[in-house]
Amino acid sequence: MQIPGIIGEDVPPLKDPIMIAGFDGWGNALNVSKAMAAYLIRNLDAVAFARLDPDTYYRFDEHRPVVTINDGQFRSILPPGGAFFAARTATGQRDIIVLEAVEPDLNWYTFTDAVLKLCRQANVKTLFTLGSLYDNLLHTERLVSGVSNNPDLAARLRDSGIQPISYQGPSAIHSVFLAEAGKHGIKNISLWCHCPYYLQGTTHFGQLLQLARLLTELGGFDLDMADLEKGWTKFKDQIDELIENNSELQQVVNDLHKRKTKGSIADLKNSLKPDEKVIRLQDFFDFGGTPPETSAD
Repeated sequence: MQIPGIIGEDVPPLKDPIMIAGFDGWGNALNVSKAMAAYLIRNLDAVAFARLDPDTYYRFDEHRPVVTINDGQFRSILPPGGAFFAARTATGQRDIIVLEAVEPDLNWYTFTDAVLKLCRQANVKTLFTLGSLYDNLLHTERLVSGVSNNPDLAARLRDSGIQPISYQGPSAIHSVFLAEAGKHGIKNISLWCHCPYYLQGTTHFGQLLQLARLLTELGGFDLDMADLEKGWTKFKDQIDELIENNSELQQVVNDLHKRKTKGSIADLKNSLKPDEKVIRLQDFFDFGGTPPETSAD
């Protein structure tokens, strides 16, 4: 593959593919973005064909390589990075390229240009970037916001119940894709799942399920979501039981509910205090933190 910063084979033949990119890092609240990419890879039997050059995009003092040593003998070292996977779908549906990666530390425009060049080689015309953030909402609520570099797609997002984004502030890699994709003739959609601020240390199955439904609708492919549905039922039951049996957590949820009944989501944007109670789920039960069938390893 003749793209600087990407190592691997040429893109396999695919029919009218889309690309879906999920990143670990700053925009991965409750592991929704990265877990969605991993879920797609596993459940669509996607095959890796290329990877990112870690020296080009990552600071090893920020994302240290993971070394394996057994009984005094070196076994392996795994640097930070990411990989591209190709999935062929059913007849009449669009094939998919999935990028699962750590958000790069360095050379964001070089990284974006390399990914978009790969899209052009694969004849990808639409790119989805996935993110998730903490917000003032309950764990039973569903809120996905979105933005596109294409007016028609922006209108379609609204028609699908996705809240239009209005924002000014620190950015993730997603914004560079929005800025650059049009120069390559590629339509870009950035979807962001809003996660309850009072949950941390797990993966939000409910938001994964909602995001999967939106991706299949917007992307034009089928996906078996049965295990996500089971995971969400178990997740919700455990959270509800945890809250029911802990008065401090009940207070957190009740206070948020009262604030929400007095105003809209927009009214709550600046209401979260730095010392607000946060529930780290692993402190209460061994939930595992990873949805079933999400790992791409």
